[in-house]
Amino acid sequence: MAITVNGAPLELAPGSLAAILEALDYGDAIVATALNGDFVPAEERAHTQVRDGDRVEILAPMQGG
Repeated sequence: MAITVNGAPLELAPGSLAAILEALDYGDAIVATALNGDFVPAEERAHTQVRDGDRVEILAPMQGG
């Protein structure tokens, strides 16, 4: 399926948002996620299906000073 992740087009197998994160090597990383502009809490990712044409945003905390 064709989706957009952080503004870049990708072809991935259909699945849950959790499966998409795993496929993109985010596995156990602490990140914030949004699907089509709506925030998706970590506990809902396994039950949130990503479909063809969806937009996924993945935000990781930054360190610095």
